[in-house]
Amino acid sequence: MKRYPGIKELAKLTKRGRVAVGHGAFLQVSEFGTRSWVFRYVVNGKAHHVGLGSCTYVTLAEARQRAFEYRRLLAAGGDPLEAKRAAKRERLPASMPAKAFQQVALEYIAQHEREWRSDHSRRQWRASLTRYAFPKIGSMAIADVDVAAVLSVLDPIWREIPETASRVKHRIALVLDWAAARELRPHDNPARRPRLLPKHKNRVKHFTAIPYTDIGAFMVELRAQEELSARALEFLILTAARTGELLGARWDEISGDTWTIPGGRTKTGEAHRVPLSGRAVELLSGLPRVGQHIFPGRAGEGMGETTLRKVLKRMGYRVTVHGFRSSFRDWAAEATAYPNHVAEQALAHAIGNGVEAAYRRGDLFEKRRQLMQAWADYCARPNVEADVVPIRRGEASR
Repeated sequence: MKRYPGIKELAKLTKRGRVAVGHGAFLQVSEFGTRSWVFRYVVNGKAHHVGLGSCTYVTLAEARQRAFEYRRLLAAGGDPLEAKRAAKRERLPASMPAKAFQQVALEYIAQHEREWRSDHSRRQWRASLTRYAFPKIGSMAIADVDVAAVLSVLDPIWREIPETASRVKHRIALVLDWAAARELRPHDNPARRPRLLPKHKNRVKHFTAIPYTDIGAFMVELRAQEELSARALEFLILTAARTGELLGARWDEISGDTWTIPGGRTKTGEAHRVPLSGRAVELLSGLPRVGQHIFPGRAGEGMGETTLRKVLKRMGYRVTVHGFRSSFRDWAAEATAYPNHVAEQALAHAIGNGVEAAYRRGDLFEKRRQLMQAWADYCARPNVEADVVPIRRGEASR
């Protein structure tokens, strides 16, 4: 008779994996160190797993007993997983309709997307759930989504991209809360369980950027690229805009040499006027007008962020799109005499000092116009040194 490990031996196991404990039951140690019991069985050549409970609340003896009962059910022609789900559904109010997780998630997005500040948020929601959640639990009844189901989504992505795992976990939790409020599932939310994911130290992320002294040479290469996505990236660099601000840009936001970004796409939630340099205006005048978006993507929507990253990849640069804002900021600080608050306003940064914010109500538009033209001139000069761009006397005031 096969000998299975006892409770003392099991307590020593910490590495991710499963260990058989008898009758088809296993101790499962997850990527995050959580420990639970699962029952594994095969029907028609396909493996299935049924959760038996957390090791914190279910003893080894109880896990073996539940597994033994499932074995008897299998011998009688039953299916343990279906039996568990059926029992769970019986405990729900009769008014709860059966809906799949994917269906509910898409309904949640449809109801809330108008509240989100940009198309970028909607695309991120759909893309993350489509890539990570729907393949695992999309067809599962919303009422059946439990801790094991949530972990099946998060476990594979936590080690490599913990930030994405956290975002996906948060989005699943919101969908489940929304479903519970509509009596589509119980009010317990497995995606909100404490310590579901291990804590990781949040660090300030410095976006990889091209040194500003190399920006001129880079722009020569970029302008040699003929595709529309290259023009979008060039326009982003010339305006020091955020990616989401650029991707949703529309023709009706352009008036002469001014681009007004609506508050729905800015990080501060307020409209932001961007003075356009001569080169930026020239770039726009050379673009075809197809639909309402300046840089259209598929299905009449704005261009996707991945498209911009692909331009950099094809050119052989391992930098981020967002990093060009850092290049601009470093140039403004180290190679010009423009005041710090002018550069901060150009980047549409919120004013951290409440007193300063109360007194400085203007947007320094004319000063920023000179700054952005100086930046465009600098970008047009390959192999330049960090020469200082002067400003007129009195411009540092205010």
